[in-house]
Amino acid sequence: MLRVGHILKGRPAGYPGPFPTLVGGLREIVGPQPPGAQSETWRADDRWPALGEWVQGVGDLARAIRRRYRLRAAAASAVDPAVRDEEPVRVLMITNAWPQPGQPQTTHFIKRQAEYLRRAGVDVEVLHFRGQRRPWKYALAWFRARRRLMFGRHDLVHAQFGQSGLLALPTRLPLVVTYRGNDLLGVVGPNGKYTRSGRILQWLTRMVARGADAVVVVSDHMKGHLPTSVRATVLPSGLDFSLFRPVPRADARRDLGVPLDRRLVLFAGNPADARKRYGLAKQAVDWLSRTLPSELIVAWGVPHTDMPRLMSACDVLVFTSMQEGSPNVVKEALACDLPVVSVHVGDVAERLRGIEGCELCPDERPETIAAALSRVLERGQRIAGRQAVTHLDETAITAQLIELYQSVLRRSPRPTHPTPATPRVGEVPYAG
Repeated sequence: MLRVGHILKGRPAGYPGPFPTLVGGLREIVGPQPPGAQSETWRADDRWPALGEWVQGVGDLARAIRRRYRLRAAAASAVDPAVRDEEPVRVLMITNAWPQPGQPQTTHFIKRQAEYLRRAGVDVEVLHFRGQRRPWKYALAWFRARRRLMFGRHDLVHAQFGQSGLLALPTRLPLVVTYRGNDLLGVVGPNGKYTRSGRILQWLTRMVARGADAVVVVSDHMKGHLPTSVRATVLPSGLDFSLFRPVPRADARRDLGVPLDRRLVLFAGNPADARKRYGLAKQAVDWLSRTLPSELIVAWGVPHTDMPRLMSACDVLVFTSMQEGSPNVVKEALACDLPVVSVHVGDVAERLRGIEGCELCPDERPETIAAALSRVLERGQRIAGRQAVTHLDETAITAQLIELYQSVLRRSPRPTHPTPATPRVGEVPYAG
C-alpha cells in the first residue's frame, strides 16, 4: 500500500528507468508476489502482526496529513486575508460523462457548464473517467481522485451525476452533487426494464446525497427519489442561445440537400437505447404515414454543432422516452422554435405548457402520438418556443450555480492553500 502511495505521487525528478504503473502496484497487493518473495508479516495462524502493521501505517498517515495541514495553515497565515478572499473559487469537477471526440454522446451540457463557469471567473479543474459499470474502473478513478484531492488546490468538489460523487468520498472539502436522471431514477436495460445494477446505483447515489453539502436536481420530480432528509435545489441544464437558434427552414434544407415538400419528423437519440423507445416513435410515424406521408429522421452521431440546422430543417420533434430527468433535446428544440410532440416524461409538461403548436400526449399509444403529429404537421407553422425558455440561458444558470457554491462555502470555511511547487494541470483525462 505504501508503494501504491508513492506511485500515485508520480515519477520523482531524475528517477531512472521505467516508472511503475498504478495497475502494476495494485496487482502486487492482491496478486502473486515476485519469485522468491514471501510475506514475513501475514500468517493465517497468527494475524496480529499484520494487523499491527496496518494500525501503525494508518497512524503514520494520519500524522503526516495533520503535519501537512499545519504547514498549509502556516503558509497561509502570512497572506493578507483580504487578498485570499479575492481569489477565484477553485472547483474540482468530477464526471463520468465528459463528451469525447468521435464518441456519440448527449452530455455536452456538462462541458458547456464548465466552460461558462470559467468565463465567469471560477477556476474549474475537470477529472473525467469512463466507469462503464465496471467496479475496477471506478476503483482506479477513485485513486486518481485521491491524488487530485490530496495534492490539488481546490475549495470544493462538484460531482456531475451521483455515481461520480463516489469518487469524492471521503473528502474534507465541501461536496456539491448534480443528479441528472438515471443516477436517481434507475437504469433501463435492453429489455426495457429496470436493471438490478441500476437499483444498486440508486442506493449508492442516495448514500452520496446524504454526505453532500448541496444537492442539485435538474427537475422538480426528481426530488421524490432522494432521501427525505436531503434538501435539493432545482437547477436545469442551461442552453447556449448563440448555438441553438432558428435557421430559415428553406436554408437549412438546402444545406442538407432535403426537398422542401417532404414532411420530416425528428427523433434525437440513440435508437439502440431501450429507454429512448425508438420503436414507439417509428410505430407512430408508420401510423401517421397511412394518412399523411412523413419520414422519420434519426439524429444519432450528428455533431452537436449541426443539431440546430437539423432541427430547423425538420417539421416536428417526436419524444418518446420512458424515463428522463430534464431532457435537453426538448429544450434545444424549443430554442430553435421547432414544434414538439412528447409523451409525459421528466419535466416536458412544464416546458411545453402554454406553447401553441406543441402537444403533450395523454397516453403512450402509437395512434395517439400519430394523431398529435398529424395536427402539428397540418398546422405547418413554427412555434414561439425560444421566448419560453429564455430563463434557461446558460449564463443565468451559471450565476445561480455560483451563488450555490458561495452559499456552501459560507457554511464551510474555505480551505487555505500554499503556493504549489509545480504548475497544476487544467484537466486530468482518464479513459480507463
